Amino acid sequence: MKSKLPEIGKISPEIFEELIYPRLGMRSKEILVGPQNGVDVGIVEVGGQAVAITTDPVFIVPEYGWERAAWFAVHILASDLVTSGLPPKYLSIDLNLPMEMTEAQLERVWETIHTECQKLGISIICGHTARYENCHYPMVGGATLMAVGEIDGYVTPQLAAPGDKLIVTKGPAIEASGIFATIFPQLLADRFGESFSQRAQKLFYQMSVVKDALTAVKVGVRAKGVTAMHDATECGVWGGIYELAQAAGLGVRVEKGLIPLDEKVEKICGLFGIDPYKSISEGTLIISCKKERATAVVDALATEGITSQVVGELTPPDEGMILCTDGEEQPLLHPRVDPFWQAFYQALKEKPKGGPSV
Repeated sequence: MKSKLPEIGKISPEIFEELIYPRLGMRSKEILVGPQNGVDVGIVEVGGQAVAITTDPVFIVPEYGWERAAWFAVHILASDLVTSGLPPKYLSIDLNLPMEMTEAQLERVWETIHTECQKLGISIICGHTARYENCHYPMVGGATLMAVGEIDGYVTPQLAAPGDKLIVTKGPAIEASGIFATIFPQLLADRFGESFSQRAQKLFYQMSVVKDALTAVKVGVRAKGVTAMHDATECGVWGGIYELAQAAGLGVRVEKGLIPLDEKVEKICGLFGIDPYKSISEGTLIISCKKERATAVVDALATEGITSQVVGELTPPDEGMILCTDGEEQPLLHPRVDPFWQAFYQALKEKPKGGPSV
């Protein structure tokens, strides 16, 4: 293997192509969408229907508070799945809990998981729950979430085409800012005022694209509307746009100035010294859609209170990936390393115990 594993975080596209992709077990003609960089789900045909599937760790961070942590764990999974255009339906979940987790804490986590699944229409169908040595937060197991829909009702980057418009919801660094606001509320209050801190903490519950995606596809899919969607997680908006275009085998032209930027996000990222456009952004949805339906998608999102904007378009592959900033063009590059993690852990180290700031 020529490429090296990262020190932390997701493996690189090179490692995936060299190590993972050539070894995917038995081939099957029922696979409609298989493993691919920039694609959040797999899709198979079962009984004439499309079944979308995604798998992720069960991500529980006690510092968020048990209810918020469990809410986020469900929405991480659901946010990936809905990029297929299909609503989530069935959940299989494995909980490998740390020894220090109490029955009362598990009850609070599980009650929230149950409640969120009810809200999203998800049935929990099987799983495993136990406590083990050497299991630690935040990765306390794994889960697989499934959706079922019409065979022509899903979307994937392979359905995108040159000329499709690119839409971004909410703007960059929603997750990075939401986490900072949750973990360091007093610091934000000290720097920007208590009112700002309270408003910033509400960003946490924007860290989901479930509503964004299911609203967008109501306008139509494929030739009638949305062609592909991608959840901007690690490496943020730039990473998300790059990955969607790469998965589609296309180029892209994006105007930085058109991307909505929440003023709370701008201040928080400035405080912690990170580039919001490169920073983790669960809650930001990248959408490609037919150009004649782009306005309808933006209007539908607005009706649901979701900010969005047409920020560019997909182009033929030979035109490359272009970022336009204040009239100047430059290549759109994948950030490769998300700046959030280093800033976050450094802030934790510098935060006095029980103190108000980093």
